[in-house]
Amino acid sequence: MKKKLSVSDRLKNAIRDVPDFPKPGILFKDITPVLRDPVLFRSAVDLLAQRHKNKKIRKVAVIDARGFLFGSALAYKLGAGVVPIRKKGKLPYKTYEESYNLEYGSATVTVHVDAFEKGEKVLLVDDLLAPGGTAAASARLIERAGGKVAEIDFLIELGFLEGRKKVRGYPVFSVIRF
Repeated sequence: MKKKLSVSDRLKNAIRDVPDFPKPGILFKDITPVLRDPVLFRSAVDLLAQRHKNKKIRKVAVIDARGFLFGSALAYKLGAGVVPIRKKGKLPYKTYEESYNLEYGSATVTVHVDAFEKGEKVLLVDDLLAPGGTAAASARLIERAGGKVAEIDFLIELGFLEGRKKVRGYPVFSVIRF
């Protein structure tokens, strides 16, 4: 008798490896097979939502761009608002900015200054935890704008890149770990 796979194993098996993307030497984890499958996509969102159903999350902050996909669906399920965290120059109103270092330079993420009420519980969501710079900068932005990070959630974590070290001090959850 064949053993039934867990939801996280089915999600993990659906993620496609794309070698040398976006540059040579990178093994890209492609989530589009999960997104195109309604059962898998719903399962991923449901797994995340179950963790937070009684935690009174008021806002889900979503990191540009693939975090938008999971975080928006998650916010809907939780009855929470959605707050986009975007690259510098992409938001139309007054923003707070937070810069961070990359292996090849630096980047800046922004959030609207009025995105959060003082002390409200915020769930931060992205598709992937890699080195952790974007997530750490986003968490600092949330706090600077008045929110309180309840947890940082990811569909995928690349454990060998040790991104959890960058987001130390925040609760972190990932559905799948490579």
